[in-house]
Amino acid sequence: MSDISAFKAIRPVRDKVHLVATRPYYSYKKNVLKAKLEDNPFTFLHIINPEFSTTVKTKANSTERFQLVKTQFNDFLDKGILFQDAEEHLYIYRQSKGDFSVIGIVGGASVQEYLDNDIKKHEQTLTLREEVFTNYLDQVGFNAEPVLMTYDPQSGLNTLIEKVSAERPEYEFTTTDRIKHELWVLSLDQTKECQTLFKSVDALYIADGHHRSASSVRYAQMKAEQGTATAETGYFLSYIVAKDQVKILAFHRLLKSLNGFTKAEFVAAMSELGSMKAIPCAAEPDKEHQFTICMGNDWYLFEPDHSYINESNPVEQLDSFILSDLILKPLLGIVDLKTSNQVEFVPGNESLSSIEDKIKSGKFEVGFILHPATIDQVKEVADAGMNMPPKSTWVEPKLRSGLTIYQLHA
Repeated sequence: MSDISAFKAIRPVRDKVHLVATRPYYSYKKNVLKAKLEDNPFTFLHIINPEFSTTVKTKANSTERFQLVKTQFNDFLDKGILFQDAEEHLYIYRQSKGDFSVIGIVGGASVQEYLDNDIKKHEQTLTLREEVFTNYLDQVGFNAEPVLMTYDPQSGLNTLIEKVSAERPEYEFTTTDRIKHELWVLSLDQTKECQTLFKSVDALYIADGHHRSASSVRYAQMKAEQGTATAETGYFLSYIVAKDQVKILAFHRLLKSLNGFTKAEFVAAMSELGSMKAIPCAAEPDKEHQFTICMGNDWYLFEPDHSYINESNPVEQLDSFILSDLILKPLLGIVDLKTSNQVEFVPGNESLSSIEDKIKSGKFEVGFILHPATIDQVKEVADAGMNMPPKSTWVEPKLRSGLTIYQLHA
């Protein structure tokens, strides 16, 4: 059973939605972020970067900064850039680019189900990041970036989504990254039907947004302890899609050093662990338990000896674990991926040519290209109550902030 809450979304007026909704600020390069803030007075980036056009300067992640965020948010409401729905709804959101399209439900996921482990996790969170975002929620009173959830497909939900999405959407716009965005507001009857259908879904799985969900739960617990909990604090903003809608790419690894090995010595050491063959040009692995490796102008295909792979353990059979356990730790001295300054992670949507360029620049000595994990592997790890190694998955879709805002308190 999955308890999904409807909510009164705060969202952009229709004629400005394409100007308001934005990628998270941290996904922009500094020069691009500056240009967007200068050129677009309606972007949600002005809310989360409230000091851009003022002389006021506060410390990052401070209460003072968050209070300015709240002030900017209220200013957008006062100016009519944002408004709040009068009734509680669920929403259908579709994102499309090329041959990739994903569609699902925007609503509130249950804090209690998170605590009961009916919402499954596969990633360990950092307490400091949780504390910062909990304070953020307490100060600003809203959440604008959904947690991405997934579930096993359910025919009734599929039928409802197909029916609603055949109608004209409330929002339809395309952003400069060539992604088309569509949003439908479910009627009150459709919302109730959707909530009933979700009661047949056994569990939800966090695909992306572990820190946001953990922080929302921490915030809800804090409010309960203070005696100020509300119906809204019992849920957190989520985008919930069937598992076949989620696209998982790998995170590749670039290392600054071969840890004292020459290229020939490293190839020899790798050959003792499995098959290490030169290949003529850049390539991605064709299958699980294969890695392609770039050193200078040379590319190799590596397959570890099967004796090194523990197929009975859902974490130890992951290629991200095998790479760390077999190569990065013992050969290259990378003990902790979270703290090492020798590793750069490259999402799987970046081109191999860009990885080659980084290595040829001399900044890195070696690059490891991984085959992506599957959503079923992610689920298996989560069902076992285990955590995937850091940066094991790059998950799409990446969601926009400011499209449907979940208000926690005024």
